[in-house]
Amino acid sequence: MSKFSTRLRIALENKGMRPAMLACLANVDRSTISNYLNDRYVAKFDMVRKLATILSVSPEWLSGENVPMAILEKNKSTIQVPVLGYVAAGIPIEAIEEVLDYEELRPEMVKNGSEYFGLKIKGQSMEPRIYDGDVVIVRKQPDVDSGQIGIVCVNGDEATCKKVIKQETGILLQPLNPTYPPTFYTTEEIESVPITILGLVVELRGKLG
Repeated sequence: MSKFSTRLRIALENKGMRPAMLACLANVDRSTISNYLNDRYVAKFDMVRKLATILSVSPEWLSGENVPMAILEKNKSTIQVPVLGYVAAGIPIEAIEEVLDYEELRPEMVKNGSEYFGLKIKGQSMEPRIYDGDVVIVRKQPDVDSGQIGIVCVNGDEATCKKVIKQETGILLQPLNPTYPPTFYTTEEIESVPITILGLVVELRGKLG
């Protein structure tokens, strides 16, 4: 196998991330990640950079170069996380378009080993708490408590920001804006669609103006 496919497997294992979640975060089909892992073809370097950002590894290492796996920090007192793209606050849209920017985090937020990323909101369904253009800081985790605001991946390649309401027969994705209807997924649909929780919204970085 090529160094790229081997190192992609290593990076996924180190993150405890499933290929389907990587596909969702990278805004590619699940078959694309499968092709990378099975050495059917190698990603172009712009895609390698995107995957490396999501997996928190050096893009040069991921592409097969003889360099350290970890990203060298220019300033260890500054912790930055990527703002990976747009997430819907309305109907689900494609989750990740590109790395838009970076947001700084307080060092104490990552002392317990938690991992974070930022997403820019598009839409009005989470108003008046979260507005179009705001950035939310998301802690990566596979589940949230009922009533918390999460980033939920729908059908492997779409994501949405909603309050997650857990019920006996499924989950309800509830907007905060009462003019938008909630979406309910049965227990069976959670498995078949599938519906995957990417993380918990822990902080809001409101837009200026």
